[in-house]
Amino acid sequence: MSLSSLRRQDAAVVRSSLALRPLALAVHMLAVGAAVTALPVYAAEPTEEAVTLDAVSITGEAEGGLSDVTEGTQSYTTRAAKTATPLKMSLRETPQSVTVVTQQRIQDQDLQTIADVVNNTVGVSLNRYETSRGQINARGFELNSLMIDGVPTIYEQPWSSGEIFGSLAMYDRVEVVRGANGLMTGAGDPSASLNMVRKRANSKELTGSVEVSAGTWDTYGTLGDLSMALNEEGTIRARLVGEYNDGDSWIDHHTNKRETFYGTMDIDLSEDTTLWFGASRQENNSDSPAWGGLPVWYSDGSETNWSRSTSMSTDWSKWDTTYESYFVNLEHTFANDWHAKLGYTRGERDGDSYLIYPFGSPDPVTGLMGGYGAGSYKTNTTQDDYYLQVDGPVELFGRSHDVAFGYTHSDQDFDADTRGYIPTANYDFNDFYDMPEPDWQPLTDSDASETTQKALYAATRINLADDLKVILGVRSTDYEKEQGNSKIKEDDEITPYAGIVYDLTENLSAYASYTDIFLPQSQHDINDNQLNPIVGESYETGLKAEFFDGRLNASAAVFRIKQDNLAESTGLFIPGKTPPTFAYEEGDGATSDGFELEINGELAPGWNLMAGYTQFDVEDADGEDVNTQYPTKMIRTFTTYRVPGFLGDKLTIGGGVNWQDSIYVYAANPSGVAEKVEQDAYALVNLMARYEITENLSAQLNANNVTDEKYMDFFEAYGAFTYGAPRSLTASAKYSF
Repeated sequence: MSLSSLRRQDAAVVRSSLALRPLALAVHMLAVGAAVTALPVYAAEPTEEAVTLDAVSITGEAEGGLSDVTEGTQSYTTRAAKTATPLKMSLRETPQSVTVVTQQRIQDQDLQTIADVVNNTVGVSLNRYETSRGQINARGFELNSLMIDGVPTIYEQPWSSGEIFGSLAMYDRVEVVRGANGLMTGAGDPSASLNMVRKRANSKELTGSVEVSAGTWDTYGTLGDLSMALNEEGTIRARLVGEYNDGDSWIDHHTNKRETFYGTMDIDLSEDTTLWFGASRQENNSDSPAWGGLPVWYSDGSETNWSRSTSMSTDWSKWDTTYESYFVNLEHTFANDWHAKLGYTRGERDGDSYLIYPFGSPDPVTGLMGGYGAGSYKTNTTQDDYYLQVDGPVELFGRSHDVAFGYTHSDQDFDADTRGYIPTANYDFNDFYDMPEPDWQPLTDSDASETTQKALYAATRINLADDLKVILGVRSTDYEKEQGNSKIKEDDEITPYAGIVYDLTENLSAYASYTDIFLPQSQHDINDNQLNPIVGESYETGLKAEFFDGRLNASAAVFRIKQDNLAESTGLFIPGKTPPTFAYEEGDGATSDGFELEINGELAPGWNLMAGYTQFDVEDADGEDVNTQYPTKMIRTFTTYRVPGFLGDKLTIGGGVNWQDSIYVYAANPSGVAEKVEQDAYALVNLMARYEITENLSAQLNANNVTDEKYMDFFEAYGAFTYGAPRSLTASAKYSF
């Protein structure tokens, strides 16, 4: 059977089980709302709540009357997020799927890296194909950009150096918007946006915490977070965050050391003007990392069955990275409740690696393989981001409406040098760790690029009636990238945004939205004209519910994402082009159809819940499944409960399950025949318990993958795979003051 036939057969099976029923979803959502309202009612006493923590606001002041329940409380949701649009809107008012991973959930689940957030968020998944790298996917499409404080600070990161394994220590929360988000990000894929929101110096009192931890594989860590006022009036505030984490891995010889430092200050220049600035440094030193995955087959065609501890590295391999960031923001509120925000961020990312990639299939007896590819790279990425935004209310036709407009400018310079080496013909895979280090040659130029994005955007929320809102937005982007002899240039690329929200009841809203995003491409057609950018379009409709004064949010969504203009080879050469260059044409891309259900927040006092289900089907223009190394059905759940009356109301217990359906790839076996490699559906069970020893001191225990499930991710291009983490325990103690 051909590779194409195999894929079509699998696609038919998936399609037969993926029938979308929007009406059924709506009925289910209404049932969820009815069940929620039947839960125990909150006590009438007031609760301490922090205020809006959007990407560029003052933590100590509310914007637009919205209060956030993230920092300083025990919540699994927020009332506001600004990653989807620049407007001040609650989650219920946003006509797009939004998940906020709050500080409380970060602490409860002991989430330490961006990858941890991805693995525990509805609608997104991570394919970890090496120890130090991986690829995020959402709704069937890759995610290749990250945002910090609402600005796409890391976009098109070349030569990935483990950005997704960066520490969360300096961030208060992570906002995830699924679907195309071109209004806020510019160029990218129609998948999702991850926005990391920095911690703010919002306390006028001396507050903070110190945490120490120890866990499986001799992993030890400490985290300190200190906030204070530097003057008696509290108008000058500072915050310092420091983290150190060092430990081994479930993979033999592999160790990782992570250090993070973050400092920030808020200075109230007046009652209406605040200057916010800071700096951070994250350093990650990885010894004996894998470059590539474990072989699927032995040379005789039999399947391997490696231990999860099997190493793919040597004692001299390493991959060290640093990321330094400097930022300054000025914010002002005018007398008419308009706001102006001006900001600049500079990021500098450096990487230095000495790596080795074994290829071929080992002999089952001798362990000999075909060879290896060594690589040593020194990389540097510098990015400067500027932004200006003005937003506020407008009175028109007897109603108040919201308007926002702004300008962004990003410059990214990337440079990579490489060290040559003298290769070795063969080696023994069984003794790979002791392989001598190659004779590295001096650094030479390898790759370089310069990318610039400039954009003007505007958005408005029109209040047509008390229960009907329309959100409209548009972005005009100039994009230019130079890499070697290649140049991509797109001027005035228009990105629209449209949404409508209708309040069905006091707690329930229906919505629909259209968003898109573009991605420039360098290929040329038969007339030597550059192809138009790839365009990703997202259509979404659903229901959103909000209960208990915003402490609980629920949603149901049906979506379709389509990617068009993808370059396809014509098999012909461009006439007169030297050297000979293939011509391409704009073809159809891929389409993803699916739905999601999600609920986040407090079901009752002391009972937090995050739960969601995602299901979709993604196919190319020929009806074949694409990106099959990512799951198309996922369950994400986690809940905590403060046990009343037991041990003096000081015990909190929790747990959750992350489930996904089967994934697969086709790879060439030792005979050169395409063979299906599959990971069956699996579930990971995670548990936690926390006990408050005193008012200031608490102890916590987290257990991940309690059932010790053995599972793997794929490196599709080379018929290789990487095992996920086995069972692990982490014990921590935290002192807060």
